[in-house]
Amino acid sequence: MAHRFLPVQKIHPDIILDMVYATKNNFTGEIVYPVAACFVHRDLAASLYELQEYLSTQSLTLKIFDAYRPVEVQKRFWALCPDPRYVAPPDIGSNHCRGTAIDATLVDSQGQELAMPTAFDAFTEQAHSTYPHLPPDVLENRALFHQIMRRFNFEPLPTEWWHFDFVVPQLYPIVDVTFAELLHA
Repeated sequence: MAHRFLPVQKIHPDIILDMVYATKNNFTGEIVYPVAACFVHRDLAASLYELQEYLSTQSLTLKIFDAYRPVEVQKRFWALCPDPRYVAPPDIGSNHCRGTAIDATLVDSQGQELAMPTAFDAFTEQAHSTYPHLPPDVLENRALFHQIMRRFNFEPLPTEWWHFDFVVPQLYPIVDVTFAELLHA
């Protein structure tokens, strides 16, 4: 199973990783991942590579907060936030557990994140992909981000401006491998 996944750093070296779940700076307030590693299903590789190549022509960079997530972590997240608008129930499964979802934002040429509706993992109505009561620059940035992501086969989640699913994620099985297994594959 681990052979189905690739580390994002090997897909494109310019993609920035900010693996918040390997720190206490996340909605749990705890370190959840044992390492700051980022993996995706290998079928995402070409789209991610082309996406970053395109972003580079726009003086932008993709910054990823989360991608593949072990099932045990999904269960832990559900226990803390049992709201299917923001956390997929473990019995259904998260697309993160398939390796077909990424949580991300855009960074400008100065290394600054573009202004977006909320911080990452802000489980509020303002985080919804169509929430209208935001400053014009934020609405433009969100629209640009979603437009670009769709162009490269990533569909935004309606309740989280930062979450994107690759094409038809349900075609991919839920996989439960640890980061240790992925690092040693």
